[in-house]
Amino acid sequence: MKRSLPVDLSLVLSLATVLGMAMAVAGRWPAHELLGALLAPGLALVYLAGGLPTAWRAVSELWRAHVLDIDLLMIAAAIAAAVVGAPFEGAVLLTLFSISTTLEERALGRARRAIEALMALRPETALRRTAGGAVEEVAAGELAIGDVVVLRPGARVPTDGVITAGRGGIDEANITGESMPVSKEAGAQVFEATVNLDGVMDMTVTKTVGDSTIARMIRLVTEAQAARAPSERFSEWFGQRYTVVVMAGAVIAFAAFWGLGREWEQALYRAATLLVAASPCAIVISVPAAILSALSAAARGGVLFKGGAALETLAAVDTFAFDKTGTLTNGRAEVTRVVALDGDEARFLSLLAGLEAGSEHHIAAAIAREVRARGLEVAKVVDATARPGFGILGRDEDGPLWAGNPYLAEEMGARIDRHELRALADTAQTVVYLGRGQRVLGAVCVADEARPSSAAALAALRRGGVRRIVMMTGDRRPVALRIGGELGLAPDEIHAGMLPEDKVRRIAELTRDGKVAFVGDGVNDAAALARADVGIAMGAAGSEVALQAADVALLSEDMERLADAHRLSRRASAVIRQNLVFAIGAMLLLVTGGLFFDLPLPLAVIGHEGGTVLVVLNGLRLLSDPIRRPKPRG
Repeated sequence: MKRSLPVDLSLVLSLATVLGMAMAVAGRWPAHELLGALLAPGLALVYLAGGLPTAWRAVSELWRAHVLDIDLLMIAAAIAAAVVGAPFEGAVLLTLFSISTTLEERALGRARRAIEALMALRPETALRRTAGGAVEEVAAGELAIGDVVVLRPGARVPTDGVITAGRGGIDEANITGESMPVSKEAGAQVFEATVNLDGVMDMTVTKTVGDSTIARMIRLVTEAQAARAPSERFSEWFGQRYTVVVMAGAVIAFAAFWGLGREWEQALYRAATLLVAASPCAIVISVPAAILSALSAAARGGVLFKGGAALETLAAVDTFAFDKTGTLTNGRAEVTRVVALDGDEARFLSLLAGLEAGSEHHIAAAIAREVRARGLEVAKVVDATARPGFGILGRDEDGPLWAGNPYLAEEMGARIDRHELRALADTAQTVVYLGRGQRVLGAVCVADEARPSSAAALAALRRGGVRRIVMMTGDRRPVALRIGGELGLAPDEIHAGMLPEDKVRRIAELTRDGKVAFVGDGVNDAAALARADVGIAMGAAGSEVALQAADVALLSEDMERLADAHRLSRRASAVIRQNLVFAIGAMLLLVTGGLFFDLPLPLAVIGHEGGTVLVVLNGLRLLSDPIRRPKPRG
């Protein structure tokens, strides 16, 4: 419901509450005529304070969207009460309705403001290094890509960037929810609003304030809160149409009661009572109260949902499919063996690093670290083109080059069955081949380890009701079996040697048996993320690709956040069901009382408004159930 009330009316409404209750008593006191006359100005104040804002909203909605909404029902009931000589009951109705409106707005405002609190964490200024080496203080909004910023101990990072000099610990809890500081050195990425705990570091700006991780988080969550979940759309659709039914029903009830011999005042009073009793306020507000609270709770824990639809769908997921590298594994692979067929390992690694320099894959990072550790120069390679699921192509001064898995080698017509290379293929490690045309130049073995949190996360998902978990990887089966065994996966849950199209095909097969979520790193798995019912990107902080490709983004690389997000989505779904059952049940009870048991209007008002506030408060319970943050290690 689009209901709001100016804050400056709060005092007036507090007075109106007292007056309304006093007048309700006055109507049943022997001296009510005298007291009623004395309180007449207060009665007018109640009708003005509670009625005018409600009437304005009702008329605006009718004029703008041609919709008869719940505000119109309340105004009609209050006017009807006044017409039949029960202005005190009408005053109580308007007072409680206005107060419940204010409470709902403030309560839901808590959910909407949870993520916006990040705005207060953004630093207003930064220390920029000038061309001459001096340091000047400038507004953070003036920083441009390529500027060098000095980060002093205790300072907040002004925007996203990369450390170019120095070393220190960064508190990233605002972004990833990670409670422990993260050590940063040259080449490490840092995010806006995180805190430099110690050390002095130079940072090169990679994104302006308007495009920083914090800015994108705020935009994403704002869009998510504006987007309607299916149940929200249904409750709004139901509320609009049901309001028309209630208006028509009240008219029919008035005619029926009058036709049965009641005085017209009594018939109108009963019709007004039905208007209040049958109003679907609680039904309409019950869903967004839970959805907004869950979205905000998840965002505080470093999990961003792209709207209530993703939240609701995740609750229904019973199959999780995982990419291996960078998702279930920590993505920090290490080169364990180098085989250069011509014996020149330095030249071989230089070429391989030059070709992989433009890749964002975790294996490319491992090769780059090995080259730096050996103090080698990176060869100049141009026209590098990634082949997702295969490898990468490029060209140096001697001609075309390629690097990748056996599929790419086969496509190039290169043979990898030489004795020196055959031994690598028998290991449970990832093998990357480097070649020029049909000639293989050599290969490297790269080993990756499972994330410490992966096994616990998969176990938590199973305990949470997930029926099936599968792992998909383009790696060879021995590699996949080694990682899968560490995570407690059965051999039939491990799918190896898969190309991107194979992953998409397998996900399509899994969706025939239920809802499927695919979890990947958001860079190489865009097609699979899009094909699944819910695409979830791991470690998405600072990754535009991940935020665009997925329905859910886990800013942290802690796998247990995924199990927490799944648990939160299921709890939100349960709260929505609780709210709807309670709201519908309360409405049926009040309507039955209004039709058959002469339910007093004040009691209908209290039941209606009380039920509305209760479902809002029940939804807000989700705000106290955020994604768990990891316990400090010690």
